[in-house]
Amino acid sequence: MEPSEKKSSAAVSDVGAWGMNVVSSVGIIMANKQLMSASGYAFTFATTLTGFHFAVTALVGLVSNATGYSASKHIPLWELLWFSIVANMSITGMNFSLMLNSVGFYQISKLSMIPVVCVMEWILHSKHYSREVKIAVIVVVIGVGVCTVTDVKVNLKGFICACVAVLSTSLQQITIGSLQKKYSIGSFELLSKTAPIQALSLLILGPFIDYFLSGKLITGYKMSSGAILFILLSCSLAVFCNVSQYLCIGRFSAVSFQVLGHMKTVCVLTLGWLLFDSELTFKNIMGMTLAVVGMIIYSWAVELEKQANSKTLPNVKNSLTEEEIKLLKEGMDNAPVKDVQLGESKV
Repeated sequence: MEPSEKKSSAAVSDVGAWGMNVVSSVGIIMANKQLMSASGYAFTFATTLTGFHFAVTALVGLVSNATGYSASKHIPLWELLWFSIVANMSITGMNFSLMLNSVGFYQISKLSMIPVVCVMEWILHSKHYSREVKIAVIVVVIGVGVCTVTDVKVNLKGFICACVAVLSTSLQQITIGSLQKKYSIGSFELLSKTAPIQALSLLILGPFIDYFLSGKLITGYKMSSGAILFILLSCSLAVFCNVSQYLCIGRFSAVSFQVLGHMKTVCVLTLGWLLFDSELTFKNIMGMTLAVVGMIIYSWAVELEKQANSKTLPNVKNSLTEEEIKLLKEGMDNAPVKDVQLGESKV
């Protein structure tokens, strides 16, 4: 294959991965909203639906391991269980937040993970942030606050679910980072290890949690062909979302990945407003705009911090290397010569 053909095929695969990620990430939110909302199919069993998602994802993971596409690394069971609990709380909280709140508030509440992760890393890892990052976080908080106050569809139960979702998802992100560093494991491989545990626990406990939160039993739900179609669509999009996320890792730069995230946010907000949220006030739009602008500033500030660190690191490394060479030279000049056979110093 010629270089030009290789470039064009690589460009096509990049566009394919990008497109799959945007369509699946945005599509799953729209499909779940239609499935779970009262105006849609009123499938108010968010935890059980999440169990279906992970059951299909676990199946894909097993096939991937069986075909040798992904290697398996050992992680202690207690760490997998801890991660599964946090991940289950995260995804279930997100689904209930989507079911009980408007799409706009659901998406904007997810942006509050930026300040929550910053605070958690500051508490847990004593991490410090630049002035630009702090400004961006403040803008995001103001935007999310305005959306919370002005969104007429926000209720106490929905707000609590959103808070649980944001806190657990933020903790999940930090846990993923620490597990990947600790065991040198990829995100898709980690997902294939935890998906069976998550699927089993959610499918067993899910109906009871759903009954406690919605007061309805899944056995009493009248399943229609439309609901079945949307459940299958939701499960398929969940797999595509996870796989595309894996495909995008390493393909794009940090900036491109952030642009991808911003594109998804704008798509969700626009489609959510067009398809589900008929009421959208000026203050609500202002809050959404502020939150999105804050997110963009945050991405820029983080990238700026990375570039500054990468510029200072080589200088530090060079000075250390020179120091090491100097010490080695002094050591060689001053060290006594040893007779290997006798192990005695010869002066």
